[in-house]
Amino acid sequence: MFVFRLDTHSGVPPYLQLVQQVRQAVLLGFLQPGDRLPLIREVVEDLAINPNTVAKAYRQMELENLVTGRPGQGTFVNAQQSAAMSAATYTSLGRGLATWLRRAYAAGLDEQAVNALFASVHQQTRNEDVA
Repeated sequence: MFVFRLDTHSGVPPYLQLVQQVRQAVLLGFLQPGDRLPLIREVVEDLAINPNTVAKAYRQMELENLVTGRPGQGTFVNAQQSAAMSAATYTSLGRGLATWLRRAYAAGLDEQAVNALFASVHQQTRNEDVA
C-alpha cells in the first residue's frame, strides 16, 4: 500500500506534498490505475495531520482527474493519458542520477547547490529542446 510522508522543512504546504507524491508515484509507475489510496483517516493517523488537510489534497487530485473517490470504498488512481515509466527505465535513470548525486556531493556541493544546479541544467535543457 502507498504510504505518504511529510517534509516539515520543505516550505511546501502539506496538502500539496500529498498531491505531488501521488503525481510522482503515478508517473514512475509505483501507483497503477485502480490502486486505492489510503483512507483519509489512515493518512491522518499515520502523519498526525488535520483531516481537512488530507481531504483538501484528495479533492485537488480529483480536480486534476488523477484519482476518483468512490463513496464507501475509497479513492482510486485513474488511468493516465501518458504511460508510466517502465521499471527498467526507472532503475537505469535512478542509478545514473544516484551516480551524479554522489559526484556532486563529493565535489563539495550541498543540497541547496545540487538543487540549484539541477534546476538550472533542467531549464537549459528544456529551452534547448523547445528551440
